[in-house]
Amino acid sequence: MKNIVIFGAPGSGKGTQSDKLIEKYGLNHISTGDVLRNEIAKGTELGKTAAGYIDNGQLIPDELMVSILAGVYDSFGDHKGVIFDGFPRTIPQAEALKKMLDERGDKVAAMIELDVPEDELMKRLLLRGQQSGRADDNEETIKKRLVVYHSQTQPLIEWYKQEGLHYHINGSGELDRIFADICAVVDKI
Repeated sequence: MKNIVIFGAPGSGKGTQSDKLIEKYGLNHISTGDVLRNEIAKGTELGKTAAGYIDNGQLIPDELMVSILAGVYDSFGDHKGVIFDGFPRTIPQAEALKKMLDERGDKVAAMIELDVPEDELMKRLLLRGQQSGRADDNEETIKKRLVVYHSQTQPLIEWYKQEGLHYHINGSGELDRIFADICAVVDKI
């Protein structure tokens, strides 16, 4: 089973590359952002709670995210693997994911880091906001999200290195070259 954490700052291409991986390898996909946006759109209690955090550029509390994630993961039944997109974002979340998968006899096979310079991230996110109308893709919120990423999420790189699961990918440049680099990792795990 190829459970993969796709990792990078907001705007690094996680969703785009996940779509390509799903098509090529038949993996399932859990995008915490998509799950949360869906709950917000439905106006559920979870959605209202999540919106309060997201609108302020903050992360959703760990116990809430792990509970959501376990439910979605279990809904897949038998599968070839799952791409975790947007989770984990902190070391406690990575530990909780490892525990949740261990309880199911599964594990993370690789953490693939898409590394993109911050000025390029800002351009990508502002463009995405203009094209999609996503309220959280504005300059002020993007800056907050990047601060949170650097302070809370980036330490995961070292954690996954210690686990022997970290793979660095240059996330700038040609989409097909980035995807080929990712496939080289997926093919060997």
